[in-house]
Amino acid sequence: MTNRAGRETLLFAGLAVLIALVFAAQGAAFGTRMLVEASCLAIVALGLTIQWGYAGLFNVGTMGFIAIAAYTTVLVSFPVNGAFWTSNGPALLGKTALYLAVGGLFTYAMSQTHRLGLPKKFRTLLALIAGAATYIAVSGALGQAAAHIEGEAGFIGGFGLPVWIGWLGGGIVAGALGWLMGRITLGLRADYMAIATLGIAEIVKAYLKNADWLTRGTLTVSPLPWPVPTPADLGFVMSRAAYLSVTAVMIVVIFVLLQRAWAAPWGRMMRAIRDNELSAAAMGKDINRRRLEMFVLGNVIIGIGGGALITFSSIFDPSSFLPLNHTFLVWVMVILGGAGNNLGTIFGALFVYVIWTMSEPAALFLFDQIAYWGDRLFDWQAPADMTTRALQMRVFVIGLTITLVLRFAPRGLIPERPVKYE
Repeated sequence: MTNRAGRETLLFAGLAVLIALVFAAQGAAFGTRMLVEASCLAIVALGLTIQWGYAGLFNVGTMGFIAIAAYTTVLVSFPVNGAFWTSNGPALLGKTALYLAVGGLFTYAMSQTHRLGLPKKFRTLLALIAGAATYIAVSGALGQAAAHIEGEAGFIGGFGLPVWIGWLGGGIVAGALGWLMGRITLGLRADYMAIATLGIAEIVKAYLKNADWLTRGTLTVSPLPWPVPTPADLGFVMSRAAYLSVTAVMIVVIFVLLQRAWAAPWGRMMRAIRDNELSAAAMGKDINRRRLEMFVLGNVIIGIGGGALITFSSIFDPSSFLPLNHTFLVWVMVILGGAGNNLGTIFGALFVYVIWTMSEPAALFLFDQIAYWGDRLFDWQAPADMTTRALQMRVFVIGLTITLVLRFAPRGLIPERPVKYE
């Protein structure tokens, strides 16, 4: 056994012991819930490691892709709202879509008037006027449709299709949003791309939060259907274990496909682009096209993981999507596990989420002991907000963990394997 293989075995063995301790301390229901959420985030982290570890794309808009994929899952799999379909809502939305399609085609036609010999400045002016007119028409029609739907049906509901179709749909929509964002941001430097992706993610969240006709806004949508029997049918432990088996199979399938792709000529090309962009371009590779390809592929996987995560929570609340939980935490998983290494990313996702989940109860236990012995030995009265402070320890512990890992293992605990060609 090589040193690297022994290191990986030791790390996963230690992780298994840590998980076993969580099960012993918190119970099987808590442990299985933690593992399901960690497995969903592991899928999201695999999507991010494609973008960062494979292509060097600095995407800090992960939250936005998770949110749009989560809503798509709700739209596809939530039961049909009969009140919406029997109202004038579908006709009003169809009218809005017609305005958007006609306005979009007209705007595109104005942007192509240079082919008729029109000067560029007039072409741009006409395209802007057409775009503004389209926006005004679509906004007015959508406002009318939204008011009618909220008054008559509450919100549009879903299509009642199987959950797995919702997950695939969420991945496709997240990939489509990634394609649109990539067309805008891939030409920017890493720091500017980060700002752009973060801003677009916040726009997505804000729209989902305020579009009551579409998502019920802060009123939330629940309960979401599961792909396996729910706790009401099997109990918490067995239903969560069944859900875990589904996400585990998804991780294995995605892992195998990514490993095969990374070892294929396509993977060698992507490594060449990442490591030496100028040399790859000199060899005739289309850098921006390949980066866009990686950006879209990563977002498809992020979307599938986001759909699985929101389905497990059984409630869709746009306010629950937070940069700390759905962007920063995923980045920590990728960096700590090892960017560019799929096995390291899976390890990092499980390890980080165990720490994230257990930091609060561990800190609360420690604070209780300090308060008890402080009162007994020194007559010291603990502050009344100890529970709140224990919750805040999550960020401190994660920050300390990533600092120590970067100090002693800068490339992650399971770094990318160097590839040598004969």
